[in-house]
Amino acid sequence: MMSAVQPFISGAISKTVNMPEEATVEEIEQLHMESWKLGLKAVAIYRDNCKVAQPLSMAKKDDDKKEEPAGSSVESINDKFIVKGAVRRQLPKVRSSKTFSFRVADSKGFFTVGEFEDGTPGELFISTSKHGSTLRGLIDAFAISISYGLQYGVPLKAYIRNFSHMSFAPSGITDDPDIRTASSMVDYIFRKLGKTYLSFDDQLELGLASIDDMPDQQTSLLDEPVREETIAPEANVSANEAQPAPKPEPVAATSQSNDRSAQKNDDAAPMCFNCGNQTQKAGSCYVCTSCGSTTGCS
Repeated sequence: MMSAVQPFISGAISKTVNMPEEATVEEIEQLHMESWKLGLKAVAIYRDNCKVAQPLSMAKKDDDKKEEPAGSSVESINDKFIVKGAVRRQLPKVRSSKTFSFRVADSKGFFTVGEFEDGTPGELFISTSKHGSTLRGLIDAFAISISYGLQYGVPLKAYIRNFSHMSFAPSGITDDPDIRTASSMVDYIFRKLGKTYLSFDDQLELGLASIDDMPDQQTSLLDEPVREETIAPEANVSANEAQPAPKPEPVAATSQSNDRSAQKNDDAAPMCFNCGNQTQKAGSCYVCTSCGSTTGCS
């Protein structure tokens, strides 16, 4: 094109010949010779990436790199989805719920637990005082945070482990035959949730139940008698040798086990205000076995 226009122009043509970065010296020399043969008065050559900054780039994009889709946080392996992050589990529009009424000392209240399709808790509502009060606002905010945690996969067992046995007013005797005393309303609510929704093994682990509360089908396994087999003595063994040795009476072992159970410390027991040792539960109060101080009971 430049050679066709050059005869009609007195001066040289300002037209740049863009060459790739891989262009060699021999190729540039050949380009000058070809321009001279075509009758051009001048030729401008630009080799790619020969300047610090250039308006035009000839670099090829890597076709192997593909943009990640919007849902890149979700992977599918063998038709199973692995989610990298918490996903909220929505409750059904129409759902079952349980409402519990309680009384701790002189304070009364209600709490309602909304359930998923499988019967596990998914939301919590607590009503303890009048609308508009500071306590009611804090309780509502607390219940909302617990509800969001349950829907985002926080185990109920983790909540019960951390919120049970919290001690603050009001505290005292309750109207629940399963939970006779509570150190706070939060303590009662989460211990009640544990007794309602956790398995018996989890209740034993968290101290919400004892062996005496074990269901009948499991208690029967403990009471099952042990079958004893006796081996007939040989003919050449004397009668004295064949007589079994008398069995020792298990009185000492029973007394030792009772002592150990009596000395077992309660995780919810407060520290003694006088000497700092851990107290033990005695009725509705706690008694220090070191100095004899009590938490208000005689």
